[in-house]
Amino acid sequence: MSLEASFLKLVSVMDELREKCPWDKKQTIETLRPLTIEETYELTDAITEGDWKGIKEELGDIMLHLVFYAKIGAEQQQFTLQDVLEGISEKLIRRHPHIYGNVSVDNDEDVKKNWEQIKMQEGKKSVLSGVPKSLPAVVKAIRIQDKARQVGFEWENKEDVWKKVEEEIQELHEAVAENDQEHIEEEFGDVMFSLINYARFLQIDAEGVLEKTNKKFISRFTMMEEAATAQGATLAEMSLVEMDALWNQIKRNKPK
Repeated sequence: MSLEASFLKLVSVMDELREKCPWDKKQTIETLRPLTIEETYELTDAITEGDWKGIKEELGDIMLHLVFYAKIGAEQQQFTLQDVLEGISEKLIRRHPHIYGNVSVDNDEDVKKNWEQIKMQEGKKSVLSGVPKSLPAVVKAIRIQDKARQVGFEWENKEDVWKKVEEEIQELHEAVAENDQEHIEEEFGDVMFSLINYARFLQIDAEGVLEKTNKKFISRFTMMEEAATAQGATLAEMSLVEMDALWNQIKRNKPK
């Protein structure tokens, strides 16, 4: 089956489900929204795990959601699937003048800068206006910093960024010493924001590495629970010293 035929098959299945399936018939863009978010996170989980089979499956689920939204849009006489496809193709062509026009670029950074400039020409009032409000805070911080960089609002080098991290940590210490909870929260947020910025300079995906650390902690903590059970106890019954000894033993056996 050709790519075109496979895509049209999905569209046809969606049309049929929308007409005949009680569950599919009652869905709206509002009811689909949380499900789409869930599917997106399932895709990110598969990516984090390097699970190509899972990635393929989750991409299919997300593709279904995209077709579903387009179907509802057509029913509401707002837009068609063809409108969506033509719109994204035209936007990509418009925002890649180095491919489809006579603009020259030297590297990917030039491409990003051109992209932001073109968005402003299209009517965007701020380079930050395209950052979704509902993004998770860490991802949002990364996107904000990356977009600000495209207009030159950026540190010179990672050493200067680290100095900023140290400065923010010192301000956090001072806020803690003052015992001012509102000030502590503000400075803690500044520390996180500056660390995320430092991660960018180290070419680290702050969200991705934090998730890997979460998974590592879950794995080690679960092994602690199993080790405690093997000793005829529970973690709640153990002292912090005993739990710390278990933790260090697991780290030695499972360093990653």
